[in-house]
Amino acid sequence: MYRNVFWDLGGTLVDTYPQLDAAFVEVVRRGGGEVIVQEVAQLTRRSTHAAMAALSERFGLDIGLFESANQQLKNLWEHDPPPSMPGAKTLMRDIALGRGLNLVVTHRDRVSATALLGGLGLAVDDLISTADGFPRKPDPTMYQVLLERHGLRASDCLAVGDRPIDATAAHRAGMAAAMLESAEAPVDDDAEYTVATLDELRPLLGL
Repeated sequence: MYRNVFWDLGGTLVDTYPQLDAAFVEVVRRGGGEVIVQEVAQLTRRSTHAAMAALSERFGLDIGLFESANQQLKNLWEHDPPPSMPGAKTLMRDIALGRGLNLVVTHRDRVSATALLGGLGLAVDDLISTADGFPRKPDPTMYQVLLERHGLRASDCLAVGDRPIDATAAHRAGMAAAMLESAEAPVDDDAEYTVATLDELRPLLGL
């Protein structure tokens, strides 16, 4: 069993994908193209940046249109955040009650990440971001920094994410990984565990 959880943010603790996918579908529609949301979902589950690049190339649209839509969502979420994933708040509370740490590792800028967490009432013990000057996942540096900062053993920690890079980064830091996946957008990754809901993590955490 694991005691501490290293959380990804968007798509793992916060249900950002539905609005993101819909925004990109709308950009394509306004540009005269047509794409179904399931196709976009397959792309965004790998990487938002890769999804923007792929859709831009496929439909001959300026990538700036997708970047603008993405930024507009981030601005919206500062005062009207998307919902947290079902079970996230109570699971994080129970981890804390069991004397475990809830740590967030994200590519999202610190202001946006803090606004999302605060707006949803999700209490974390620490947050690290690429905005702090660290390389993006699958580089393990952010995980390694948090392990050292809190004096944690990697074997006591579980990394939870929704993209293959989350599992790869965790493994490079010596940690086990669990992937939150939906049937509509399955992910090909090398995580030890796959769950459809956050509550399915409870047996792994002794909760």
